[in-house]
Amino acid sequence: MRNYKTQMEAARKNIITPEVQKVAEKEQRTPEQIRAWVAEGKVVIPANPAHKGLDPNGIGSMLKTKINVNLGISRDVKDYDVEMKKVLSAVDLGAEAIMDLSSHGNTQPFRRKLTSECPAMIGTVPIYDSVIHYQRDLATLTAQDFIDVVRLHAEDGVDFVTLHCGITKDTIREIKAGKRKMNIVSRGGSLVFAWMSMTGNENPFYEYYDEILDICREHDVTVSLGDACRPGCLADATDSVQIGELIRLGELTQRAWDKDVQVMVEGPGHVPMDQIAANMKVQQTICKGAPFYVLGPLVTDIAPGYDHITAAIGGAIAAASGAAFLCYVTPAEHLALPNVDDVRQGIIASKIAAHAADIAKGIPGARDQDDRMAEARRKLDWDAQWLEALDPETARAIRASRAPEDDHSDTCSMCGKFCAVRSMNKALAGEMIDIL
Repeated sequence: MRNYKTQMEAARKNIITPEVQKVAEKEQRTPEQIRAWVAEGKVVIPANPAHKGLDPNGIGSMLKTKINVNLGISRDVKDYDVEMKKVLSAVDLGAEAIMDLSSHGNTQPFRRKLTSECPAMIGTVPIYDSVIHYQRDLATLTAQDFIDVVRLHAEDGVDFVTLHCGITKDTIREIKAGKRKMNIVSRGGSLVFAWMSMTGNENPFYEYYDEILDICREHDVTVSLGDACRPGCLADATDSVQIGELIRLGELTQRAWDKDVQVMVEGPGHVPMDQIAANMKVQQTICKGAPFYVLGPLVTDIAPGYDHITAAIGGAIAAASGAAFLCYVTPAEHLALPNVDDVRQGIIASKIAAHAADIAKGIPGARDQDDRMAEARRKLDWDAQWLEALDPETARAIRASRAPEDDHSDTCSMCGKFCAVRSMNKALAGEMIDIL
């Protein structure tokens, strides 16, 4: 029986938990370093004790950048077997977290399957589940209904929950003033906004925040403070609505820490490249170094079908500038529920962004794989290259489908015997360089 409720409480009591020990091993850090960062709130280890088989990971700007994968069914696409294929693919490709954003039917069996079988961290957005859990219109739900769904998800073993606590009646007045081009694009944020508009009540996640924190403390659920007002287009980036909400999230971060509840803060959204680093710095200042979890950011609005690329560009800049956790974006963003191939492409793009940022930040061990790849390429050792490749399956398939005409295992069909690496290897070895 453990004598602490949360990872943060344990860290503040100078206890090295098994999860801290595991994270330290993965990050090439000492357990004491990880413990100290968890105690400060600069690192979170989302690890609900009810999540069996969890392979714990730490999230913080001084650690390797982590990747989250969103999935889940909708009214139009509701095959849980396909969603499980996405989960397995995501885990195989190295995603550290899965968020179930299902918005149709009975979601609990799938959620419980994830927390009993999936080694990745599991996150949810309880307000999505509120309407479908009670099978009632949004306006008829009470604040207690929302709180009870948070408790249900915590009891089911979810490691972190996105809660849109920072939107208030002041936000409603500002949005209604019509200064934004895209208003609110957060699905959860729009539901909170709609509920407040229809009932005239304050945001229940803000008004009853302390009660929610008690639930999260009891089950060691990490709070992910959702950015209901994240910009949904470049024109709205870094505006007063976004920054006003961020200031409230900074206050809510401290209130969670006062109860030993772990917190990360969610961020934009659509942001021009030249504003990304500033956004990261502002968040770090206002939220006192709490891990920043960003969607993208997407650096242009005009690439539907390719938004995994626009998000990877922004994600690399964001992570290099202090973001700790990247939510992947797929080619289907803005268009449709992603299929298995979309998920794969989204993860690969996000992993590239995260890895590039980790190298730039000098994260311990981040460049080791690149150095091994360089050695394999110098030797023209294709099998060794597959071992280091982020997506060996695709790399192998491309080479196999376009093999050189002659049986030159040391070249590819791009350069053939004009291969610079082959020529240099032979020249340095004093060998004849045959081209024709």
